Amino acid sequence: MNTNHWVMAQGYLDEQFVQLEELQDDVNPNFVEEIVTLFYRDSTRLILNTEQALEKSSLDFSKLDTYMHQLKGKTTSIGAIRVKNECTQFADYCNAGNGEGCKRTFQQLKKEYSTLKKKLETYFQFARQIGPVEAACRSSN
Repeated sequence: MNTNHWVMAQGYLDEQFVQLEELQDDVNPNFVEEIVTLFYRDSTRLILNTEQALEKSSLDFSKLDTYMHQLKGKTTSIGAIRVKNECTQFADYCNAGNGEGCKRTFQQLKKEYSTLKKKLETYFQFARQIGPVEAACRSSN
């Protein structure tokens, strides 16, 4: 499916997402959607943990850094480049012990995450619509 160019052109996903799409076939027609669903399950938990840790009066930068490295790994696995960049910035602020920088970057991270989620939902709706047509075209050749 060539729908990846639509999301990639907007700078939300990188080549990793294309590689996931290439693993999708007739045997695993929902492979990418399943991977993204797992990503959201795990990343939602990490974002919630980070949010709770940022609300404490004394920030545990080591714990915050651990959450962010885990989240960065998850974002890398699906090619979520903008969210990954925010994770990197957040980790830099953790290493510098900059709580305000962490909080500011976390707000931007949540914004990028929300936008990515909406774009991927639209992508999967579109993919479901064109899926049967593509399958019918392939089988008639």
